[in-house]
Amino acid sequence: MTPYVILLSLHNIVRWLVLLLGVLALVRTLPGLNGGRVFGVTERRAVVMFMGSVHTQLLLGLLLFAYLGMRNVPAFADAPRGGFRWEHVGLGVLVAVFATLANTLSKRATTDQAKYRAAVIWSGLALLLSLMAIPWWRPLLRLFTT
Repeated sequence: MTPYVILLSLHNIVRWLVLLLGVLALVRTLPGLNGGRVFGVTERRAVVMFMGSVHTQLLLGLLLFAYLGMRNVPAFADAPRGGFRWEHVGLGVLVAVFATLANTLSKRATTDQAKYRAAVIWSGLALLLSLMAIPWWRPLLRLFTT
């Protein structure tokens, strides 16, 4: 098994973890927007796990991109439009920034409602951009094959 196949498979698996944890973060934080709820450990943990999965995904993606670049292999040669590889990388970086903002701003906010608002807005944007960055024309689950 080549490093490319391993990185691609891990990047594919972590994609589903990112989506699952993004939905979990929203499920845990959306009910708090109405007020009257304490932003507790469960909500904090959901936001942190989402951010961690996004950072792991970005790292795997950048390693994969660098590996392909060193071998002069075009990433996303099968893409429906030529610029998708740069969109994919750019959106991945933005997703990581937004997930980090969800964590940081919800931690720094002074009221529980402000914590919920920051977590929902930035996690929601990160999840939306994640969905936009996924190459949906490829197999949904690719395990250790090219």
